[in-house]
Amino acid sequence: MGIQTVFERTEKKYILTISQRNKLISAIRDYIKDDEYGESTICSLYFDTDNFQLIRNSVEKPAYKEKLRLRSYSTPKGDSNVFLELKKKYNGVVYKRRRTLKYTNAMDYINNGVLPDDSQIMKEIDWTMHYYQNLKPKMFIAYDRTAYYSKTDHELRITFDRNVRFRNTDLDLAFGSYGETILDKKYCIMEIKALQAMPLWLTEILNKLQIFPGSFSKYGTAYQLTEERKNTLYNGGKNCA
Repeated sequence: MGIQTVFERTEKKYILTISQRNKLISAIRDYIKDDEYGESTICSLYFDTDNFQLIRNSVEKPAYKEKLRLRSYSTPKGDSNVFLELKKKYNGVVYKRRRTLKYTNAMDYINNGVLPDDSQIMKEIDWTMHYYQNLKPKMFIAYDRTAYYSKTDHELRITFDRNVRFRNTDLDLAFGSYGETILDKKYCIMEIKALQAMPLWLTEILNKLQIFPGSFSKYGTAYQLTEERKNTLYNGGKNCA
């Protein structure tokens, strides 16, 4: 399966207990196959303005929102492939543009503005960078993912993310996947990603197991936590004055 560069699909999130996840995987096992990445640690650097304009807008749940991130499937080295991604969501439909780059080229672009190529996707990413007046890495998010796809429709993917963690220092993928946990280990985040309507077999199994859509933004949760801590420190300082 080649590396996909353009995506248009719907994505639904669910917050599951580990017990629910295990029951669900058992129930859908005959319909799914392991994804090409299988078990992986996904590391992402999220770009934002100095006042976090992108994520502040996103957590307000508008009809349109966008994110820019650099992603790797493990801790990268100089010649490792990483993915620079521009993700937009409008009325529930996700549009993603992805450029595969060598880690060194990606960092040269981020730190020095050196365009790695003149592809259409890279031009769109660079336009976004400059539209928001030079976005910078502002948050690191990592998690461990298990991924599957439907045997009859490879565009239908089901992923389970656990051990979600973040940091807002050492904002470089090469520094490893360490971070502070922001999702209790009793839970995981399931995402169902599809081009078309969810198949009947999956809908019936979800209903039978009483699994319903939920909401959890990894970057949004990390941002809100850091802001709460800033406010606590600020208010604590005022009280001590």
